Amino acid sequence: MKQELTIRKLNRNDYIAWDHYVDAHQDGSFFHLTGWLDVIEEVFGHQPHYLLAQQHEKLVGVLPLFEQKSALFGHALISTPFCVYGGVLSDDENIRYLLETAAFELGCSLEVDYIELRDRDEKPCDTTWFRHCHHATFRNTLADNPEAILSGIKRKQRAVIRHAINNKLSWDDKDNPDLCFDLYAESVRNLGTPVFHPALFNKLQHTFGQRCNTLVIRDADGLPVSGVLSFYYKNQVLPYYGGGTQAARELKSNDFMYYQLMLLARSKGAEVFDFGRSKIDSGAYHYKKHWGMEEQPLHYRIALVKAKRPPNLSPSNPKYRYFIKAWQSMPVGISKLIGPRISKYLG
Repeated sequence: MKQELTIRKLNRNDYIAWDHYVDAHQDGSFFHLTGWLDVIEEVFGHQPHYLLAQQHEKLVGVLPLFEQKSALFGHALISTPFCVYGGVLSDDENIRYLLETAAFELGCSLEVDYIELRDRDEKPCDTTWFRHCHHATFRNTLADNPEAILSGIKRKQRAVIRHAINNKLSWDDKDNPDLCFDLYAESVRNLGTPVFHPALFNKLQHTFGQRCNTLVIRDADGLPVSGVLSFYYKNQVLPYYGGGTQAARELKSNDFMYYQLMLLARSKGAEVFDFGRSKIDSGAYHYKKHWGMEEQPLHYRIALVKAKRPPNLSPSNPKYRYFIKAWQSMPVGISKLIGPRISKYLG
């Protein structure tokens, strides 16, 4: 007699089996790993609700979820906040449906405003879920040598990289999460965005070890001007938190940094460069298109529980216009102090 499928919450004894399942699943992403449970719970203080499906004591599906609750930004259940990919991994469509149903029932019991699943690929929708996504992701295959990698980049962007090389920039990939965070913090302040808690980068590196690396670019005088924290998973490199100082624009050091990361990643065996998501038609979106990478639309879905309409947390929302301008003029030190109290709800 066929054993009934059981859906339950993850416990500490399940971590190894969960991660093995993610590693083996063709759609398993870096952001499905249990390490994110510890990172998000410890750094941001959000409650995890990781669900798994089990049959004959075998894991047959997983769904990472976090509860975010804020008077300003709403109450949500998300798979997964601060991550570009999420949603269900399962052995088949029926298991996926059962896990999504369990997530909706959990959302109702928690009385959230909405539930969001950050699917990378399109999934069938029923009356509960609908597509709600204005982002695309960018990827390209890394060639086997530096010359081929450079020639695979669009002509105008190649010229920018060559210009950056002539600026006598240097790089080092020694793990330096604190310096990388400082560069990132200044960059996001300049964009008018609250920065994350400074503990985030160190926690990511401590949790994921060799799968988490930093790269820092310095100018001709040895001053750090750009930095990026990247993830390595399966055959991919994912530059995730990157930024630079005011000098980075003139030096083109960010362009040099991403090109250098491609070379480093290829030397480590990575075959795919995943440039991450950007809001369609945003500045970051057009920047990535200049590299000539393949654009792939994302397929996030939401289910409304208490909310009457989908959320709009985009920086382009007129509601946040004056807030962004005020933040851009704030000293970096103060933005580091206040930012984490706000950014924890912007996952």
